[in-house]
Amino acid sequence: MQTRHMVMLALGGVIGTGLFLSSGYSINQAGPLGALLAYMIGALVMYLVMSCLGELAVQIPETGSFSVYAARYLGPGTGYTVAWLYWLTWAVAIGSEFIGAGSLMRKWFPDVPVGVWCAVFAAAIFVINSISARTFAETEFWLSIIKVATVIVFLIVGAGILLGFSHYQAPGFSNFTREGLFPTGSWSMIMTLLLVLFAFSGSELVAVAAGEAKNPQQDLKKAIRMTIVRLSIFFIGTVLVLAMLIPREQAGVDQSAFVMVFDMAGIPYAGDIVNFVIITAMLSAANSGLYAASRMLWTLGDQGFIARRYARLTRKGIPLNAVIVSMIGAFASLASSIYAPNTVYLALLSISGLAAVLVWMSIAAAQMMFRREYVRNGGRVEDLGYRVRWYPFIPIAALVVCTASLVGVGFDPEQRISLYIGIPFVAWCYLVYWWKQRRNALRG
Repeated sequence: MQTRHMVMLALGGVIGTGLFLSSGYSINQAGPLGALLAYMIGALVMYLVMSCLGELAVQIPETGSFSVYAARYLGPGTGYTVAWLYWLTWAVAIGSEFIGAGSLMRKWFPDVPVGVWCAVFAAAIFVINSISARTFAETEFWLSIIKVATVIVFLIVGAGILLGFSHYQAPGFSNFTREGLFPTGSWSMIMTLLLVLFAFSGSELVAVAAGEAKNPQQDLKKAIRMTIVRLSIFFIGTVLVLAMLIPREQAGVDQSAFVMVFDMAGIPYAGDIVNFVIITAMLSAANSGLYAASRMLWTLGDQGFIARRYARLTRKGIPLNAVIVSMIGAFASLASSIYAPNTVYLALLSISGLAAVLVWMSIAAAQMMFRREYVRNGGRVEDLGYRVRWYPFIPIAALVVCTASLVGVGFDPEQRISLYIGIPFVAWCYLVYWWKQRRNALRG
């Protein structure tokens, strides 16, 4: 993979329904100022975590990335748990993306069952991930280009409307004060924060691909910096434009806020255009997700945590067994969303929502332990290919904000279930790891 592939892999994993659909909903729930502040905090946390990940990944470029770092610097049980959390997050996401894309296809093909589209999309994504890393990267690059181009066009169109190049009279900054600064209460911004952090999750994919990069050290440094800057501009810019164009009570209620803005500008077939873009966004996320999930299984197999067959590679360097099992996991998630939406699927969603924040916390903690060990062994900080500035304040700040978001979840009745189910799942992973180690010791 080259720098352009790695940047688009990260952008493709992040820019999806969280931006095209949920950004308007966030404004509706937290108000214009509350949503903007939540996304600014989300961008800041992403910067903090990606800085920590950059130092680790440039110094130790590994396929599996943060699960390897967690195992090495926080303990093998933590590495085992992080890998399973991340695998489950993407397995759930892949199934959701397939059924979401299939449902949107009914806009044009109302007589074709959603299940048929799920099967078609799943087959295509599986084949792409089974050929070679280069095939996957090139496909993801072009899928991501569609999303990125749409966001850029959206920002230009939105700016044009605000500057008066449209018949629509934009409310502008009056949207921020019309109902007061926090019309739904300041606490709603905190409640929105976990959803925003989840929207930024996927940026860490740039490091998962480190082991398959053409020039890991140089490509990673460029990719991480470009990812941080572009995602911050895209997310904060999008929310700012939406907040200045659409009244809070209308944002994200009946249709995508992107459709509303394109309609304001008089762009024909706005609904069809955005529908197509959201479908490509979902398929891009599924494509990235299958890649990430299979590499987590490969890491678990390579480290001996699970059967070694998951670490076997094809002649093209693909962990095919891991790809197959990850796709099976995605279909299991998809089936649970249909047949057990209020039990099994709800539990899976709850764990995956918590997992993104826990993975970010593990990255910050691992960077602190790495730096301490590096210096203790005589390493010079100046010699690091990529180093965290203002250490140790950056990783500590990342840990504090992530912890605060989890505490905030405990006060939200609708999100509290993620703690009730997610924490026992984490404990179960540690217990299984301990049991496996004890069994191996007895056999040895």
